[in-house]
Amino acid sequence: MRILVVEDEKKVASFIKRGLEEEGFSVDLAYDGEEGLYMGETNPYDLILMDVMLPKMDGLAVVKELRKKEITSPVLCLTAKDKVEDIVAGLDSGSDDYLTKPFAFAELLARVRALSRRGAKDRGAEIHFADLRLDPVAHKVWRGDKEIDLTAKEYGLLEYFMRNPNQILTRTMIAEHVWDYTFDSFTNIIDVYVNYLRKKVDRDYDKKLIHTVRGVGYVLKEE
Repeated sequence: MRILVVEDEKKVASFIKRGLEEEGFSVDLAYDGEEGLYMGETNPYDLILMDVMLPKMDGLAVVKELRKKEITSPVLCLTAKDKVEDIVAGLDSGSDDYLTKPFAFAELLARVRALSRRGAKDRGAEIHFADLRLDPVAHKVWRGDKEIDLTAKEYGLLEYFMRNPNQILTRTMIAEHVWDYTFDSFTNIIDVYVNYLRKKVDRDYDKKLIHTVRGVGYVLKEE
């Protein structure tokens, strides 16, 4: 999952980003409303965490603009305001959920997971491809009856492959969805992680599922 965090308090933004990345999410940051609107319009996000009190453009106005442009990414609003009318205003703007500050990271993570399951393609359902099975809620993967132990980044990479089977994924596409906005897709780290993943998913099996498309990228397919 790729998440946009729009938060002007840089310490808070950094805390959220670090925590979400430890859970295997790819996270981009924006520090004001105008930057958040631009990034929300130009990048495909699975979820947006939107602070309400932002410089240049407030968070609820950003959400309204995104909805006008038919951008349907789920939005979780973050704010110190906890009055009923504030919550109603947030939801009326097009937000999907509302979390008041200060909050425990565990609660934020629970809200993120709940909203992600509401998103497109029913992200809470198990994903199957060939004899691979991935559980997005438990973050577990099996090939046949054997559970595969993956790091958070390997898991995110495999989930992206399994949500886009039989489709050639370029290194740029992988960088945008599994890493983050600032990642340099010209480094070889993507190839390194694909090789790590292959060793765990394909090495002990006659049927290989992760294939290189020379000069382009990779594809998950049966041959």
